[in-house]
Amino acid sequence: MKNFDAHSRALGYVPTPPEVVAFMVHLAAPPTHAPCAVLEPACADARFLHAFRQAYGNQHRLVGVELNPEAAQESNTGAVTAPVPRMEIIIADFLLWDTSERFDVILGNPPYGIVGDASHYPIHLLKERKPLYKHHCTTWKGKYNLYGAFMEKAARLLKPNGKLVFIVPTTWLILDDFALLRRFLAERGHLEVFYVGRVFRGVNVSAVIVRFIHGKRGLALYDMANGEWQKLGRNGMGKATSPVPKSPVVSKLDYAGELIRFETPEWLTFEQSGVPLGELFHIHFAARSPEFRKSRLIRTASKAGYVPVLTGRNLSVGRIDYDTCYSGWWMRREDAPKLRQWYAEPHLVVGHTKGVRLVCAVDWQCYPWREEYHLLLREGVQVDWEGLERYLNSEQVQAYLQALYRDFTPHLTKTMLKRVPVPTQYAALE
Repeated sequence: MKNFDAHSRALGYVPTPPEVVAFMVHLAAPPTHAPCAVLEPACADARFLHAFRQAYGNQHRLVGVELNPEAAQESNTGAVTAPVPRMEIIIADFLLWDTSERFDVILGNPPYGIVGDASHYPIHLLKERKPLYKHHCTTWKGKYNLYGAFMEKAARLLKPNGKLVFIVPTTWLILDDFALLRRFLAERGHLEVFYVGRVFRGVNVSAVIVRFIHGKRGLALYDMANGEWQKLGRNGMGKATSPVPKSPVVSKLDYAGELIRFETPEWLTFEQSGVPLGELFHIHFAARSPEFRKSRLIRTASKAGYVPVLTGRNLSVGRIDYDTCYSGWWMRREDAPKLRQWYAEPHLVVGHTKGVRLVCAVDWQCYPWREEYHLLLREGVQVDWEGLERYLNSEQVQAYLQALYRDFTPHLTKTMLKRVPVPTQYAALE
C-alpha cells in the first residue's frame, strides 16, 4: 500500500502480515479438487487472492471487492507485471454490493472500526452510509464495529459447506454489541476460532482467525497465542504441511451464540462457586463529561467547599485518592446527586480503565466521579465490605479474569463484571 495509507486507515484498513496470510490460506483450502469461486472482501492489494492462487493453482475463479480505487490499482497485478488469470477486481462497497453469486471460499481481513464522526470514530469517511449498513445488516447492535457487518455479509454469500476465513479483533467474542452476530453464526454454521493475539505490527489489536463452515454446527476454540499457528504454516509453495491443533480448549456441539471464552472446567467450577456479582449489585456507570459540562455545577479551579471530580486515576487497589484532581474539575459534594443520585451513598467503585483487571475500593466519602463502574447494593443483600473489597482485588480473581478473557477487550466490561463469583461469606442475599 503505497500512496493511500491515510485514506485506507480512515476506511478501517489494517495490513495483514504475510505469515498470517499463509496460515489463513491453509485454513481456506478448497473443499474439492474442482475449480471453485473464491472471494476476498475489502481486498486492497488482494494479497489473499494472490496467496490462494499460488497455493492452489490457476483454475479457480478469484474475485476481489474493493471500495478504494487506488488500492484496487495494485490488486490486479501484485508481484507480477500482467493481470492475473481468472481474477476479477470489483470497485464497490462490499456491504452494499449486490450479487447473486455464491462462493466456495471467502477469506480476508475486513476493515476494523466504528463508523461515525471524525472527532470520535476512526471510520468517518463512511458516516453517510451508516444508515444503509444498518438497514442491510440484521446483526447490527449498539455502536457495532464494521468488521461484524462484514462477517454477516460474507457468511450470507457462502455456498452450502463453503468456508469463511477472516482475521478479526477478539472483541466480538464477548461484547454485548455482537450478541446477534454470535447467534447468527451459531445458527448457520460451525465456528472454529483460533486465538492468535497481537499479530499486527504496531497496532494495538488482539486478534482471532475465524473459520466458519456453512451448514454445520458447533464451536471449537483454540489457543494459538504462543505462535503455534506459524508452525502450521507452509512449505515453499505456501501450502500447509500440518493440520490444525487436535485439541481445542473449548468444544461445544450445541453452541447457540453465548460468549466465547476460555472456559476450562477449573475456572467454570470457580465461577459457579459463588453468587454472581450482578445478582448482588446494581451496576451503573458514572456521569459522562458532557453531562458535567451541561450541568454548570463544575469549575476549573479549586475553591473552598468544592471537591475534585474523581476519575480512574484516583482509584487503586482498596484505596481512593480524594485529594488529587486529575479531571481538572471541582464541584460541591452536595451537588453530585444532581448528576447521579447514588453518588450520595457509600458504594463500591470498580475500575473501568484498568485493563482486564478488577481494581476496586469503597467510596465512603461519596464524591462525584466522571468515570468507572459504580456498584449499588440490591435490596436484601448483606455485605462484609472489607472482606469483599479484599476478595475482589485478590490475585485469584485476577487470574480468573485473565484465564477466561485474556486481552479480548482493552478494559473490564459490565458483562464480565456481572459474572464474577462472590463467596457467600463476603456477600449474600438474605
